Amino acid sequence: MLRSFFIALSRNKAFRAFGERSPMGRRVSRRFVAGMSVEEAIAVAARLNSEGIEVSLDSLGESVMQVSQAEESAAIYHRLLGEIAARKLKANVSVKLTQMGMDIGGLGAGPELAERIVGELVEHAASIGSFVRIDMEGSEYTEATIAMTERLHKTWPGAVGTVLQAYLYRTAEDVERLVEQGIRIRLCKGAYKEGAEIAYPAKADVDANYVKLMRRLVTSGVFCGIATHDEAIVEQMLRFVTEAGVDKGAFEFQMLYGVRRDLQRLLVAEGFGVRVYVPFGAEWYPYFMRRLAERPANVLFLAKNFFKN
Repeated sequence: MLRSFFIALSRNKAFRAFGERSPMGRRVSRRFVAGMSVEEAIAVAARLNSEGIEVSLDSLGESVMQVSQAEESAAIYHRLLGEIAARKLKANVSVKLTQMGMDIGGLGAGPELAERIVGELVEHAASIGSFVRIDMEGSEYTEATIAMTERLHKTWPGAVGTVLQAYLYRTAEDVERLVEQGIRIRLCKGAYKEGAEIAYPAKADVDANYVKLMRRLVTSGVFCGIATHDEAIVEQMLRFVTEAGVDKGAFEFQMLYGVRRDLQRLLVAEGFGVRVYVPFGAEWYPYFMRRLAERPANVLFLAKNFFKN
């Protein structure tokens, strides 16, 4: 019930307008959002690198409806890639197709626009030895996202990958489809509201599917990201890696900025690769609400720490 509540809030325009404009809203968001500017995000990335943690940078925003907005979003990512190269950061970028114009109607826009923009970003990333992760959004975008990743991978192999969501029934087949082509996958549980006709409604079933897919990915021979903060799943992963003799370099753990920092540091100390997803920007509200929906304990954490420096 609480998850559904926060997902509904993530779509509420009035609450979003208040949250993104109010000092209180920006203060609360700081736990999970690395500031409003490129400079702040780059500073966070450098600090995390100094702690042995790699980074995926995400300029927050989604569902733009003007070509100019999509081009402005792309310019921020080109700037990020330039900073990554200049500062020699251990970092890559994550993009959303709806932020790159996927939903725009009209001639020369929509999917073709998004693919051109993302293709230019992948080309830039390939030229500096970096990487673009195409984030997964709601299920209405799943096939289009996978298909675009496949096309871009053919031109720039190794410079682009995507995200698969364990709560969708189709994901086991999608794993095999992408692994066969050598495309890198970030595996997550999923943070959107989906119906029982396409997604596992029970958390226990999502967790079981996640563990099954996780084991398949880390033994596939294709480098992958295991995106979870669930300590029980992390422990299962560590046992499996030991028992199956999986090399630590075959995968990395991926976690969100501001979530389970203790676990991130513990895994680094044990010699595992850890990458933190670092979002930034003024349009933080939908992202923030989905983080609260994923883990209600975050609500209690924020309430306890709101008045602390």
